[in-house]
Amino acid sequence: MHQKILQIMLIVSFISACSNVGVKPWEKNILARDDMQLIHAPLEAGLDDHIYFSKEASSGGRGFSGGGCGCN
Repeated sequence: MHQKILQIMLIVSFISACSNVGVKPWEKNILARDDMQLIHAPLEAGLDDHIYFSKEASSGGRGFSGGGCGCN
């Protein structure tokens, strides 16, 4: 019986641990700052994507290195 109560308490604590995930309305001004953006220069990122697409004949994925010749 004691073990059953312990299991229930453990399950409840795991479920309630995720109940606080998310951004509060008063925290959104911090995330909207320029230094918090994933892409600092959208025009430059677009040009990089175009060059990568032209080399590799693929799109997407920001973690690339090397050229299209296979000589990373």
